[in-house]
Amino acid sequence: MAEIVTLAEGIAGLVADGDLVALEGFTHLIPVAAGHELIRQGRRDLTLARMTPDIVYDQLIGAGCASGLIFSWGGNPGVGSLHRLRDAVEHGWPQPLRLEEHSHAGMANRYAAGASGLPFAVLRGYTGTDLLRHTSTVATVTCPFTGEELTAVAALNPDVTIIHAQRADRRGAVQLWGITGVQKEALLAARRSLVTVEEIVPELTPRPGAIVLPAWAVTAVAEVPGGARPSYAQDYYERDNDAYRAWDAISRDRETFLDWLSRTVLEPVARS
Repeated sequence: MAEIVTLAEGIAGLVADGDLVALEGFTHLIPVAAGHELIRQGRRDLTLARMTPDIVYDQLIGAGCASGLIFSWGGNPGVGSLHRLRDAVEHGWPQPLRLEEHSHAGMANRYAAGASGLPFAVLRGYTGTDLLRHTSTVATVTCPFTGEELTAVAALNPDVTIIHAQRADRRGAVQLWGITGVQKEALLAARRSLVTVEEIVPELTPRPGAIVLPAWAVTAVAEVPGGARPSYAQDYYERDNDAYRAWDAISRDRETFLDWLSRTVLEPVARS
C-alpha cells in the first residue's frame, strides 16, 4: 500500500537536494501546493522536469530551488514569458539554470520509455530542428526493417514524480480524470512518487474515462484540498485565470517577486 502522509512529510521524506523531480500536470491538476512546499523546505540543486513548465516552475526557479530544467515548452499560459525563468537563463539570478529542451512528443515518449523499463523511445520527430546538435538525450537510429532514419530519445526516470489527482482511497490507490496528460507515465517512470489529492475516500467508485493508479505503484499520498490552485481540478474547482494574468506583473521584478514569495508562500505557513 501507499503510505498516507501530510504534504510536509511527503516532501521531507521523498525529495532530497540534487534530485531530478517531475511535477506533471497539463493545464489541469498541476501540483502547485507541492511546489510551494518544496520552496518552504528549502530544496536546492533540483533538476526540474515537465512538459509544460508554467508559473509554479517559475516560482521554484525564482526561489532558488532549481539548477536545471528539462522541458518542451515554458511560459505563462495565455499571457507570455516566465520572467523568473528568463532571469535565471539570461542573468544567472538567483543562480544559473541548465536547459534541456525537447518537443512535447519527445517528452511524452521519454516518460513512456521510462515507465516501460526501456532505455529509449523511437519516434518521427525533431526533424528540421537543431535540438539534435544541442541535446545529448536525442539521437538518430536506423530502422533495422525499413532502413528509415528515426529519432531516439533517452528514457526519463525521475528520482521523484509529484502529481495531483482528485481522489485516493485509504490504501493509497489514486483516481484522476479529465485532462490527464502524462501523469500516469511520469509516475510509473519514477523511483519514488507523491500524489496530492483533493480527498481521501473509503472506496473509489468507477468513473468513465478515469485513470486508476494502484496503491502498489504509488509511494505516498497526501490529502491537500485545493492543491492544484490556481490550476483546476475537474469537478472540484475552476481555473483561476486572474491569478495567471497577475503573475506576469509579479514575476517581472525581483523585489516584487520576493515580496510575493514571502507573503504568499512562506509567511502564511510560518504563522499557522
